[in-house]
Amino acid sequence: MKNSTDKKNRVVVRVPGTSANCGPGFDCLGLATTIYNYLDLTLIRGGKVVVESTGEGAENIPHGRRNLTWMAVRRLLREVGRDDEFKGAIIRMKNNVPISRGLGSSSTAIVAGLVGANEILGSPLNRQELLKLATELEGHPDNVAPALFGGFTVSVMDNGEVQTFSFWPRIKLKLIVAVPDFELSTRLARKVLPRNVSMQDAIFNISRASMLIAALVEGREDLLPLAFDDALHQPYRKKLVPGMSAVFEAAKSAGALGAAISGAGSCLIAFTAAQSHLEEKIAAAMTEAFKAAGVTSKALILDVDKRGAKVIER
Repeated sequence: MKNSTDKKNRVVVRVPGTSANCGPGFDCLGLATTIYNYLDLTLIRGGKVVVESTGEGAENIPHGRRNLTWMAVRRLLREVGRDDEFKGAIIRMKNNVPISRGLGSSSTAIVAGLVGANEILGSPLNRQELLKLATELEGHPDNVAPALFGGFTVSVMDNGEVQTFSFWPRIKLKLIVAVPDFELSTRLARKVLPRNVSMQDAIFNISRASMLIAALVEGREDLLPLAFDDALHQPYRKKLVPGMSAVFEAAKSAGALGAAISGAGSCLIAFTAAQSHLEEKIAAAMTEAFKAAGVTSKALILDVDKRGAKVIER
């Protein structure tokens, strides 16, 4: 049974999975999805760190002080000067976001730890300050920003500082995520990318990323089929995801407005307007295309999350 101190220092946080890049917005665009990881966090004064996890990838999640959520908690405690007060934690995680699939599993762990610890301490940091710490821990903001703020996010790094614009699209979208039965590390997905790109490819992506944001903000569904293509990362990563091009084509043939690698992969994500009611057809087409390439997969049909990280119990 927890004592009163435990209760005072305990919080439960829900954090959405995310999809970064959205095609042309490499390392700067992201969106929050309605698949969630949960953290039950208790800060303790002793030096013990207990980690319990269930759900997706539970057997592969580090325990003790190597745990990413604990690292985030510890970073926040240092930031606010209270790391001598709370030297340990009880961390209980329930994970629904697949591990190493491009749906922001590491970002959920970081954001959950930061938001949970911040809440217990009386919210000494605002969301912008939490974003700065999350970006420091993750290395880039494209997943942690939507995990914190919800909706679609556009992030810019300027002299080491991150600025994020979060918005809700005027088109109600359904997200169809094909989840293949293999993991893909971000390190490997970055290793295959070229160091330099052509001016033509740079212009290709700038124009499409700009069109994507404009279409979402203005509600121009007719422009979205032009907006999800990419020349900077997807052509190089397709060799890491068997059947990727076929899955994209199958999704579009079934009525998707566009398709992209989710983050660094291995998941592939398609977008459709909710009122079209084509999400089931698109999901079936994507998993069948994967099957034809010899890959077993499942499909998730999700919405765009509006809230971002949320304290659900205090």
